[in-house]
Amino acid sequence: MAPTRWGIVSAGRISNEFKIALDTLPQEEHQVVAVAARNLVSAQEFAKTHDIPRAYGSYAELAAQDDIDVVYIGAIHTQHAPVTTMMLQAGKPVLCEKPMSVNSREARQMLTLAKEKNVFFMEAIWSRFFPVYLKAREIIDSGEIGEVKLVTACFGFPKADEPRMKERSQAGGSLLDLGLYPVQFACMVFKGEEPEDITVSGHLTEEGVDETVSIILKYSGNRMATLVCCMSSLLANEAYVYGTNGTVKIPSFWSPQELVAPDGSTLKFPLPPPGKPLNYFNSTGMRFEAMEVRRCIQEGLIESPLVTHANSLQIAGILDQARKEVGVVFDQDKE
Repeated sequence: MAPTRWGIVSAGRISNEFKIALDTLPQEEHQVVAVAARNLVSAQEFAKTHDIPRAYGSYAELAAQDDIDVVYIGAIHTQHAPVTTMMLQAGKPVLCEKPMSVNSREARQMLTLAKEKNVFFMEAIWSRFFPVYLKAREIIDSGEIGEVKLVTACFGFPKADEPRMKERSQAGGSLLDLGLYPVQFACMVFKGEEPEDITVSGHLTEEGVDETVSIILKYSGNRMATLVCCMSSLLANEAYVYGTNGTVKIPSFWSPQELVAPDGSTLKFPLPPPGKPLNYFNSTGMRFEAMEVRRCIQEGLIESPLVTHANSLQIAGILDQARKEVGVVFDQDKE
């Protein structure tokens, strides 16, 4: 079977991680044939570092190539919608870094275009594809912990000084970068059910973006999720699923290598080591979303059942409401 030929958009840190993750997979299944950046020198340096045959100084040049099966978009948040639109218009399947958009209006437009073009699109919520998540869903669905009554998850790192985090013009703040992780986890556990009520509290930085936010999702049947994100402090970064008969705990839940089962035993799912230095924690785990993209494209799907278009829209909607409640408005919200 022919390899999946990837094009990478942006030569930044997250694209570096994605390429290193792809390198842990068989070369006969995944190959990167081109990289594009807004600066040709950056693209050329990235290509040299990662042994990629071609480098382009514009995203449009990459979109025009016929030998690319799927595009990975690792650009900054504000570029996700316009670059995804460009690639979908060119008929290219897309794996777009999360958050897929700055708001749900952009998300709807992107997903509508993917459906119109009948082209695969997936938001790169990489956590969903880790073996730990598959095991957690298996335990929950088996009924071993009884009825799920409460989900808790927190995610925070001291990142407030990073330009992309603190600047409103770059759609900064904790919600889009960090808050997406607890929100997607709760949405997964509750199987995409719409919450009956959403309660949000938080505070802003001097630059006008959200620094710390808490979200309570209230579901039917006295079920609830309590979620926290923070970009000024290191949090526990754990997720818990509490049922009437037991609990599942996931340490480092955004990129987990282990799960604490209801009987207290720890199940381990180690990741392959990276072939080059990484910028972030456990980044070789991006291999699992790449494997899913290949599977979906081979089967002719335009979305993955693990991160459906409806899933992405629901997450974007919750993040929109949370930002509105704490008073964060981006330029994209005014269009």
